Amino acid sequence: MDKRLEAFERLLNIMDDLREKCPWDRKQTLESLRHLTIEETYELADAILAKDMDELKGEIGDIMLHMVFYSKIASEQKAFDITDVLHAICDKLVHRHPHIYGDTVAESEEEVKANWEKLKLKEGKKSVLEGVPASLPALVKASRIQEKVKGVGFDWDNKEQVWEKVQEELQEFKDDVDAQSDKAEEEFGDLLFSLINYARFMGINPENALSKTNNKFVQRFQKMEILMKEEDAQFSDMNLEQMDIYWEKAKQILKS
Repeated sequence: MDKRLEAFERLLNIMDDLREKCPWDRKQTLESLRHLTIEETYELADAILAKDMDELKGEIGDIMLHMVFYSKIASEQKAFDITDVLHAICDKLVHRHPHIYGDTVAESEEEVKANWEKLKLKEGKKSVLEGVPASLPALVKASRIQEKVKGVGFDWDNKEQVWEKVQEELQEFKDDVDAQSDKAEEEFGDLLFSLINYARFMGINPENALSKTNNKFVQRFQKMEILMKEEDAQFSDMNLEQMDIYWEKAKQILKS
């Protein structure tokens, strides 16, 4: 037997055992697993950004376990089983890659994406944006919306046009802030949306970029706290200029 099939069969058999014999596993439902799956997905994302391959291997396993778990519960409800799930995704992949399994020609990544969106509409979807999950975090959702509409040609011609839009939205936001307008929040949203659009044109993933900046800030701030503790310094005893001295020290130490 193929080692891959053997390993997958082992996981399926263990899932059967756990569902039958483990009190915790027997108690789980589709709903009870949902928040755990979301947490595991974020842990997977962290491992990817950290480039920790050992951790990544473990997190992929956790996600795969959850997919098998959902399929097991569904099979108990006579809805579908893991075989149905695997055949469904295989059928979808074949159907949506006519440039591989059919006569369609697609020479570039952009052509593949455009064909993908057109096929989805032919499948009966009422909107290009129908496949964007409502519960996605706003930053990721903005990126997905922009990618989706690009697939049907609704996009800027070049990054210079997008940068002009960023500057326009920045000015509108500043005007509303200066005027203390209640539209400032809306304009800030427009500014973020245009920046995410520009990031897309520059080949930058905004979620990854912001995650890395968050991590960098946390590392610097925690190093700053260590330096302050070594000198018995307290936040409550310092002004911002004094804190900034420790911040710069932490920044230089981490850079070196």
